[in-house]
Amino acid sequence: MRFTSERRLDDTVLERAFTLGDIPGFLWTPVSASAAAPVPLILLSPPPLGLRRVYPRLVERARGSAADGFATATIELPGKGDRPRWPAAERAAADLRRAMEAGRPVGEEIIDALVLPLVDASAPEWRAALDAFLALPEVGGPVGYSGGVIALGTRLAVVEPRISAAVLFAGSFVPRASFEEARRVTIPLHVLLQWDDEGNDRQAALDLFDAFGSPEKTLHANMGGHTGVPPFAGEAAARFFTRHLK
Repeated sequence: MRFTSERRLDDTVLERAFTLGDIPGFLWTPVSASAAAPVPLILLSPPPLGLRRVYPRLVERARGSAADGFATATIELPGKGDRPRWPAAERAAADLRRAMEAGRPVGEEIIDALVLPLVDASAPEWRAALDAFLALPEVGGPVGYSGGVIALGTRLAVVEPRISAAVLFAGSFVPRASFEEARRVTIPLHVLLQWDDEGNDRQAALDLFDAFGSPEKTLHANMGGHTGVPPFAGEAAARFFTRHLK
């Protein structure tokens, strides 16, 4: 991991841009974090829109997490932002748009083609990034995960034992394979669902929540569309991490 820039936000948060190989990302830490006082880490998984576009949302969450005593980090997803184009994913996204514009049900083949390659490519990158983050003296465990392509969060909850708790956003399509993986998830979960999300299959999200094998799992559902998550929902997620990472 190579840091490419550094700045302070309001004298309370240190923001560092970095590259991990050819993968760009950001690491935010409370300025008080040090080798003598390392802080827990939350992985902020962005929506598949590119880091530049979602940066304001991510940095707002990073500021809140730093105030709670956590470091946060994010990386660019494959095929997004300045990373190389991914033609197969773009074709799958075009198939999805055509189906939705025509009012047709989104078939399992389209969902699998759109989501599974992203999950397969992203999960190893997140694990490599986690290796790099935890090698820093000011960053320690435990580790949480927050965000959303929910299939990616489900995969990481299964394959990455260093993740102790996860906040998952139920705002993306769920491939068939994720339901079987969900049964193997055992860490505490806090799942956010927007009830009127126009681009989400609500029933699939509810079925996935039911499939999770975690003894502790909470579904926080609110009225409203995809971008209408109320502030108090974020506050509840923050309290969840405080309970499980401190």
